[in-house]
Order: sequence, then structure tokens, then C-alpha cells
Amino acid sequence: MKANEGDTIIELLDAIALPDGDTVDRLHARLVQEAERDELLDVSYRTIDSPIGRLLLAATTHGLVRVAFDVEGLDAVLVQLATTISPRILRGPRRLDSAATQLDEYFAGRRRRFELPLDLQLSHGFRRTVLGHLRDIDYGSTASYGAIAIASGSPSAARAVGSACATNPLPVVVPCHRVVRSDGSIGHYLGGTETKRALLAMESASRTPAGC
Repeated sequence: MKANEGDTIIELLDAIALPDGDTVDRLHARLVQEAERDELLDVSYRTIDSPIGRLLLAATTHGLVRVAFDVEGLDAVLVQLATTISPRILRGPRRLDSAATQLDEYFAGRRRRFELPLDLQLSHGFRRTVLGHLRDIDYGSTASYGAIAIASGSPSAARAVGSACATNPLPVVVPCHRVVRSDGSIGHYLGGTETKRALLAMESASRTPAGC
């Protein structure tokens, strides 16, 4: 290729108008709308900002399927969802409006229980049983791994309860942060121990009457 031909190609590329951000957003919204209409969108996702950092929310047509912390690597989480659920995944905030609103209310201290359809397909067997009992732990309260094991029908399975909490696909919404060790120490948490402390402190403060 001659030098002047290369210059001409560069000039032509520079002359091509790239779509602005608003246009890209409109085209993406149209893509999502058409995919939903044709039942081609299996997983929608969005991110929200929160007092404990950015969260990724993902939902199928059955309900909220994943809440992920920034420390998990959100791109890696999306790859996992595409692999385990479906590659038909797009950023589609509308399906997650209710989840985002309820999480905002929770972090503002105005919501103590989530009322969302949940898709638990990422959890199986005993781990799914544990998730059901986690939702019974009252806001601002805690329970030990051993107590959850007993409630789940396997009194000697405290370690397995810990594993279920560590792999909980819906942290915050399914409150594994309320499970602590029998000696009262905080234990591990997928989002980090400081995040767990922050959630427990927030709930405790919200339960304390003003002036006390």
C-alpha cells in the first residue's frame, strides 16, 4: 500500500461519525426490548451503587438470580452466568427496577424484608435448603451456623452451612451476613468481613429507636 493511500484511508475513517452515547443507549434499549419481545433474553443485568460498593444484579424471567459484589469481578460473574444459565444475556435495567428500588430502600433503612421473586437455580440440594432458612433470620438479628444446621435438619452440618453461605448467589437479599460463629465472632463473608460488619451495624442502628 502506498503512503498516500494509507493517509486517505485514515482520513476516511476519521470522517466516519461514531454514534454518541445517547444514540448507543437508545440502540441498546431497542435491542433489549426486541429480545424480550421475542423471548430471546434469558438473563438481564444491571449495576447499582450502594454504601458497600457497586453491586451487580441479574434476573431471569423467573426472578432475581444473582447479586454480586464488586470484589468478585463483575465481568467474571457475567461469564459465569452466561456459562451456567444462558449466553443470551444483556444489560437490561427494566427487569431489575424493583430489585434496585428495594435495595435502595434497604440501604436507606426503610426496608427490612425483600419482596422479590427469586430464581434459586444456582443453588442445589442442602445449600438451597439453607437459603430458605436464612430468609427466616429477622432483620437486625443473627443466628449461628449450628442453629441454621439444626433448622435445616442436619445438626452436625454447621460446616456445610458455612459453605452454603459462602456460595450464596443472592447475598444481602438472602441474608447470609446474619449468620455468625457460635462464639459470636463474625466469620467469613463473600463480600469481605468489613462489608459483613457494615451490614450488621447498619441493621442494628436501624432497629435502635431514636434517642436511645
